[in-house]
Amino acid sequence: MATSPLDATSGSLHRSFARAFRTDVLSGLAGRAKSIPARWLYDETGSEIFEEITQAPEYYPTRTETALLRAHSADVVRQSGADAPVVEFGSGSSLKTRILLEHMPRTTYVPIDICGEFMDAACAELGTRFPKLEILPVEGDFTQEVPLPSCVKSPDGASPEALGFFPGSTIGNLLHAEAVDMLGAMRRTLGEGAWLLIGMDRAKEPGRLIAAYDDALGVTAQFNLNLLTRINRELDGSIPVDCFRHLALWNEERSRIEMHLEAIQDVRFEVAGTPFTMGHGETIHTENCHKYTPREMEDLLAAGGWTTHSHWSDTDGDYSLLLARAHDQERG
Repeated sequence: MATSPLDATSGSLHRSFARAFRTDVLSGLAGRAKSIPARWLYDETGSEIFEEITQAPEYYPTRTETALLRAHSADVVRQSGADAPVVEFGSGSSLKTRILLEHMPRTTYVPIDICGEFMDAACAELGTRFPKLEILPVEGDFTQEVPLPSCVKSPDGASPEALGFFPGSTIGNLLHAEAVDMLGAMRRTLGEGAWLLIGMDRAKEPGRLIAAYDDALGVTAQFNLNLLTRINRELDGSIPVDCFRHLALWNEERSRIEMHLEAIQDVRFEVAGTPFTMGHGETIHTENCHKYTPREMEDLLAAGGWTTHSHWSDTDGDYSLLLARAHDQERG
C-alpha cells in the first residue's frame, strides 16, 4: 500500500522524537547531576496519568484555572473575536478548551501536542460536542515554531488573528530563558496581532505546593516513575523501577517545585546498550514547576514578545489567567 504524504510526515516526526528522546536520556543520565527534560513524561500513559493528577484533592491549579475560565472566557472572546482560530499548545485532553469553545463553536481549533494518540482521542470527543467546529490537529513540539495549516495563518502572518491557548501553568516547567524562547516561538507560530491566553501558577506557602506535587494517593509518583518504564520499553533499558521513589522538593531560591526520581539503593542498569550506575540517594531531576508573582508573569510575557491586556485571578490569589497580544518585534 502506498504511503500518503501525511503518513510520511507523521512517520518522520515519530523518528525525530525517538532520536531526541534517546539523545536526551543518554546525555541526561551521563551527567554528574542527572536530569531528563519534563516533556518526556508525557507519552500516552503519562498523559493519561496526568489527567488523574488534575483530579487529586491536593492539586488546586486545575480547579482554580477551570473556575477562572468559566468566569472570563466571554471576556476573552470579546477581545480576541468569536471567529479567531484557537491554537492550543500541549492540548492533552482539551478539557479546559471546551469552556472556551462554548463561546466560539464555529471557529477552527488547532491542537498541537507531542503525543498524537492522546490528542486524537480528545479531538474525536470535541468533534462530537461541537459538530460545526473545524478541528485540525498538529503533532509537534510546540517549544519550537510549528507550521500551522494554511487556513489558520496566512503566508504573511497578518490574518486571521489567532488565539493561542496555553493553560495549566506548563510554562513553569521551563527555566526563564527557555520560557522566553518558547513564548517567542509561540509568537512566530501564531503571527502578528495574535492573542495568547495563558495560565500561570502563583508563588505561595511551600507546604501547599509540595502536597500538590506529592499527593496522598501517589498518582504523581506513578506519573514520575512512568518515565523509567518508558525508557525501559522504548530504549531497551534495564532500569529497576522498584529501586526508585518519587521526590517533590521546594527550591526557595528559584521559587519552584522540583520533581526527582531518587534511587533508594545502589543500582546498575543499561539504556540503549550504555551502562550507568547510581548511588543510594542519587536522583534524576525530571521536572521543574516555577511559581510567579503577578509582576514576574507580565515581565516574562513581555520578554517573549507579548503585551498583557487582561490579568485575572481567584479571590485567594492562588492562580492567574492572562490574555496578552503579540507586540511589534521592534518593541520586543
